[in-house]
Amino acid sequence: MTKSISYKSLLFCLALVRPGDALAWLFLKNGVLLVKILPLREKRMDGVRFPEGVLEARQRMEPEVFHTPLTASARLSRLCHGEVRLKWENKQVTGSFKFRGALNRLRTLSPEERAKGVISASTGNHGLALSWACQLEEVSLLLFVPKNAAAEKFRRLAEAGATVIRYEGSCEAAEIYGRQLASEEGKVFISPYNDAEIIHGQGTIGSEILEDWPEVEAVFVPVGGGGLISGIAGLMKSLKPAVRILGVEPENSAFMTASLRAGQITQIEEKETLAEAVAGGLEPGAITLELCSKYVDGMITVSEERIRQAMDLIYLEHGRMVEGAGALALAGLLSQAKDFEGRRIALVVSGGNVSPELFSHLGVKT
Repeated sequence: MTKSISYKSLLFCLALVRPGDALAWLFLKNGVLLVKILPLREKRMDGVRFPEGVLEARQRMEPEVFHTPLTASARLSRLCHGEVRLKWENKQVTGSFKFRGALNRLRTLSPEERAKGVISASTGNHGLALSWACQLEEVSLLLFVPKNAAAEKFRRLAEAGATVIRYEGSCEAAEIYGRQLASEEGKVFISPYNDAEIIHGQGTIGSEILEDWPEVEAVFVPVGGGGLISGIAGLMKSLKPAVRILGVEPENSAFMTASLRAGQITQIEEKETLAEAVAGGLEPGAITLELCSKYVDGMITVSEERIRQAMDLIYLEHGRMVEGAGALALAGLLSQAKDFEGRRIALVVSGGNVSPELFSHLGVKT
């Protein structure tokens, strides 16, 4: 049986040939249709499958998930002496990439799991995305949120329909408690990152980048728990092995960098960061550590001043306010620009949930 996945753009389409013998990669280049046949050697880590899992997720999520723009930046290209394009996930539903994984995960639930409802924990973007996805799919959600999360985020989560419970402790502690409660009640716990279908959903960003820009040579991605970069890197490496995938973390919360160096999940001293959406450590047994070790080419840590500079540049050049985590990819490129001169570089702007008041407080010129 042949199953085809068709997309609107003529630049790139993927056809999945079952029962798993090959992947046909078709795209137009200079007016010529090129076809590349790849054997489907599925790479499995706790249910994670590249590229098939991501391609299935993309089909499963359409049309509710937006194909977000990938646009060129003349000023950033000049500044970095390369060709720079930005992938605007702040334009996704709920203002961040998180809606992709959330919707994909819900659409893989069994009827029995849907009826029971789901449990999760989040500092903001994942919770907001999952709340909207649950509302769309008519699935109840119990969400644990650390007490130190911003009041505005509590309000938005409640408005989206979730039952929100303030949890005393860190986000990772809330995740551990939520997972334990889900086990006791026979419900599904949906991790912000430590879940195969969440990772497949986030990986659809990589398929869109390849569709829109097959010539891309390097992709910079913000990193927190690692679900976003695991999905993007696994998908893109399976289709274009030469592409370089770089993760970027704030120096004040570089848990993935420390864990990769140690070869195991590691706890470090955490400080406050502008990139609060990626702050916090990895939960025990997180599959993203192994995925990042396998598919990510390198990690970059950046200062708070560099993050602020990147937020400023994005606003000045493109008129868009993005959150600190959303500016991490540009911050990483700015710190490593000499190593990528002359390259075609995509930057994932992961989210834009930030208030004008915060911009003013930071001194960003609005």
